Amino acid sequence: MRVSKRASGALAVGAAFALVASGCSSGNNDGGDPGATNDGAIIIEGTQPERPLVPADTTETGGGAIIDYMWTGLVEYPNNGGAPQNALAESIETTDSKVFKIKIKQNTKFHDGTTVKAESFVKAWNWAAYGPNGAQNASFFSDIQGFDDVYTEDPDGPDGPQKAPEPKAKEMSGLKVVDDWNFEVTLNAPTAVFPTKLGYSAFVPLPDVFFTETPEEFGKKKPIGNGPVKFVSWQDDVEIKLTRFDDYTLRDKMKIKDVTVKIYQDDTAAYSDLVSGNIDFQQQVPVSSLAGDKWKTDLGDRAIASTTPSTGIIAFPIYDKRFQDPKLRAAISHSINRQEITDKIFFGNRKPADSWANPLTPGAEPGNCTACTFDVDLAKKLLAESSGFTGKLKLYYNADASHKEWMEAVAQQIKTNLGLDAQAVGMPTFAVFRAQINAHKMDGAYRAGWQQDYPDVENWIMPLYVTGGSSNDGLYSNKTVDSLAKEALGAPSLEASHAKFAEAVKLIDQDVPSMPIYFGGQQSGHSPKIKKLELTNVGELDITSVEL
Repeated sequence: MRVSKRASGALAVGAAFALVASGCSSGNNDGGDPGATNDGAIIIEGTQPERPLVPADTTETGGGAIIDYMWTGLVEYPNNGGAPQNALAESIETTDSKVFKIKIKQNTKFHDGTTVKAESFVKAWNWAAYGPNGAQNASFFSDIQGFDDVYTEDPDGPDGPQKAPEPKAKEMSGLKVVDDWNFEVTLNAPTAVFPTKLGYSAFVPLPDVFFTETPEEFGKKKPIGNGPVKFVSWQDDVEIKLTRFDDYTLRDKMKIKDVTVKIYQDDTAAYSDLVSGNIDFQQQVPVSSLAGDKWKTDLGDRAIASTTPSTGIIAFPIYDKRFQDPKLRAAISHSINRQEITDKIFFGNRKPADSWANPLTPGAEPGNCTACTFDVDLAKKLLAESSGFTGKLKLYYNADASHKEWMEAVAQQIKTNLGLDAQAVGMPTFAVFRAQINAHKMDGAYRAGWQQDYPDVENWIMPLYVTGGSSNDGLYSNKTVDSLAKEALGAPSLEASHAKFAEAVKLIDQDVPSMPIYFGGQQSGHSPKIKKLELTNVGELDITSVEL
């Protein structure tokens, strides 16, 4: 459930689990001097994490990328688009898709030297699900038996935030430690997609020290993971330093030693550093470099085009009474010419969105966003039938990435086609932007790009559009959607689950809680220093693949 800072997206044809076009950069693929690689260091572009580095409390790409580097979970998603495969799990077995017996690989280590055990998962999952801890990813554990006993929602109302009632229990009844290397998970109902979800970072283990500190102390001062790199330091808005964990024993070991994530407030500044060789990787080059394929001219064989399962979206704050009429929301969506946006702003490097889940995703149905069609006459008709909108219609975006151009174009289209006083408004940084969204203080629509966490359509419905979903930031709620989603989770097969989610999507399409705008290709670049690399299934740099 990673809310993306960037303007990258995807539209591609591939296998069932095809996610990103991974591959080596052109150039000297022999890896260069082994010594230079083994002791080498790279600097890559990054974003200031919104919150401390606690996996179950991170829902955006800035912190999420660091967590992906620092932790290894039970399951991983191969770079080449293959089916999910075991990572820390030795085996995941079930006979009914309700009770899962999980065996982990023995004697792997956390960065503090302690051993990763079965209880490291069970304790971490129970902490994440326990409502009073306030973890943003808590809803990912709702499949597990006993979740409703440990999680209660804040009964916020017209008088403002109120304290949630105390949960009935502190631990989920569906989690059981068998011994040091085995634990058992019992779900509320058979859920075929459950093993696929286990590669998402909310499900990683936590060391014992985490439970002796506050999340702030752990996540800011010295987060301890179990992945191929460990934490060195974090200087706010400047850099995060990581170094190789030499006691890492799984297959994706680091080939280099040090990684510095340089935090930028402006992606054009990062691009200038990339071109001049001052940094070694930028995941998404700025929109200004796409015109005339300038980025390819600048970077030559260091330019990488790929596809990722992400979508550019504009969401509505439905907690604001002015946006509660679905006819108004539909009118705004129909007034947007997505083809013009992708052609003129992104120079054909994006594709107009026409579905609620990115079409790379298993279970996604292309073309099911009827609200995405450009129809000015229908837009005007719906606006006339709606409650209307008075005052300035603000469209917010974070100004530290390339969103100004396309958000201003959307605002102009709404103004021209509907006569509404639409205005794009930049907020200085992604962190400030997300803080306002998380506090439910947005007084206008806002950019809300979505990056897939695991390859199933469920990940495009449950977090975004189910009541209480971890990234349902606009507080959209439809009880029938909730009911259909619950049925989808308990379906006996992935096919049956996908069919039920498709029913839910039809209602979402009528309600228009947000507006998918574009799918698109990702344009990345690296320095001459890097001789070989791969991108992950979501387009991030796979730091374990880098050779110098």
